[in-house]
Amino acid sequence: MIKNIKTTIIISVYKNVKALDLVLDSILNQSIKIDEIIVSEDGNSSEMKTFMQTLNIPNLIHLTQEDLGWRKNVALNNSIKKASNEYLIFIDGDVVLHERFIEGHLSCAKPRRVCAGKRVELGQKYSQKLYDKKLTIKELSNSFVRRIISLHKDKVRHYEDGVYIQPNSFLFKHFISKKNINYLIGCNFSCFKKDILSINGFDEDYKLPAIGEDVDINWRFRANGTEVVSCRNIANVYHLWHKKGFGSNEGAINNKILKKNFDANRFVCINGIEKLDEGEQK
Repeated sequence: MIKNIKTTIIISVYKNVKALDLVLDSILNQSIKIDEIIVSEDGNSSEMKTFMQTLNIPNLIHLTQEDLGWRKNVALNNSIKKASNEYLIFIDGDVVLHERFIEGHLSCAKPRRVCAGKRVELGQKYSQKLYDKKLTIKELSNSFVRRIISLHKDKVRHYEDGVYIQPNSFLFKHFISKKNINYLIGCNFSCFKKDILSINGFDEDYKLPAIGEDVDINWRFRANGTEVVSCRNIANVYHLWHKKGFGSNEGAINNKILKKNFDANRFVCINGIEKLDEGEQK
């Protein structure tokens, strides 16, 4: 673990105040204190503004923008620019963190490296228990293995990604961390700020969810020589159930953007944090 590293966590949100309340609570109860929290809102809702005004959390920043449809990547780029620390952790506003989540990311952090975690997708009943405060995330994570039957009855997905393993354990060091990572997910990854700046942040050409905030940035990191390594099972997040908000049409549109840039080997995006000329690549 790199010592004395200053860290900012960026939370992508859209109106779901109840979920954000749980997420912030899990951030404040980490084994390692976070230095800065940025709530990156893809919109400017009154309910989110009211909720944020009730909070008294040090170094908490709330960034908003006009709600013009899905513009998560624009909000993320603004958050990257605003972040005052050298190391960035990216999550979504509907994933609750294991108490050693930040510790897990920092344990594998290095320059020119992305640490990519996974997520366990909770079912509707377990998500409601968390919302209703009938179950805490610490209670759930500590009893996760024992709850295997009831979690599967509740249609949990990716159960194995909710099992916590020590970062210094033989299992993680010699097996899990050595596995190849084919992709990263936007709700659980981290990197040095300078490394994401080197590919010009997120591509704002993506106007629909999926691909633009994970698949696209994954291949661009790699093309720029930044390795993507696993922090699976040492930086766990528990995704709260909700209905899926996008379908195959969005994926087809986004795949066209992805293919165009991939074929051109354009890993420094044109329409990112900086607005570059066509063909320019720093």
